[in-house]
Amino acid sequence: MQNDNAKFKIEFNKRLIRFSLEAIKLCQEVRKDRNLWTLADQLIRSATSIGANVTEAKASSSKLDYLKFFQIALKSANETKYWLILVYESSPNLKKQSDQLLKEVEEIANIIGSAVLTMKGKK
Repeated sequence: MQNDNAKFKIEFNKRLIRFSLEAIKLCQEVRKDRNLWTLADQLIRSATSIGANVTEAKASSSKLDYLKFFQIALKSANETKYWLILVYESSPNLKKQSDQLLKEVEEIANIIGSAVLTMKGKK
């Protein structure tokens, strides 16, 4: 059981890195429209914040601190959904890419949300 948990954590961190890189790649396309530069900046910040906060949780000094980093990661995931919806709605040529990332961030948010509930003892 412990081995499966460790393996899941490693795979989840890899997934967060892949997600961040795909979001950055999408933003390179979004930035081709000068009017959307701010949107691209915000999307990069929120998308990369998810993995950064999950990684930061590893160095927590307490369980409460660990939980707080996961809560911040969840908030960043929810913010990322908003920015991806804006990309989807404003850039017809990027609908497929933004929709794929939106589905991925929803799954990531569900995983993090489940972890938060477990840590709070509500699951």
